[in-house]
Amino acid sequence: MADGIVLERAGVPAVSICTDAFVVPARAMADLYGVPGFEFVTIPHPIASLSPAQIEAGVHPALAEVVRILTGDRPETDAGLAGDRRGRLTGA
Repeated sequence: MADGIVLERAGVPAVSICTDAFVVPARAMADLYGVPGFEFVTIPHPIASLSPAQIEAGVHPALAEVVRILTGDRPETDAGLAGDRRGRLTGA
């Protein structure tokens, strides 16, 4: 989460991805970094024991959300970040 926010503040469009077990800490991190509405994508937990093919199968459904966030089709809470998000994080 922090890396995505830092990249966005630098003007680099980014999407943070975490497993669904870490949604609460991810939101807390966004709050801590001053971006409570920061959108991120979740994938099913756990992933550590999965094969690369299983991970790919689990991540594939999330790709549409990644693209949506990167292309600017975001809710108002993300307005101003890289692309649309940039200004909110940098003050631009």
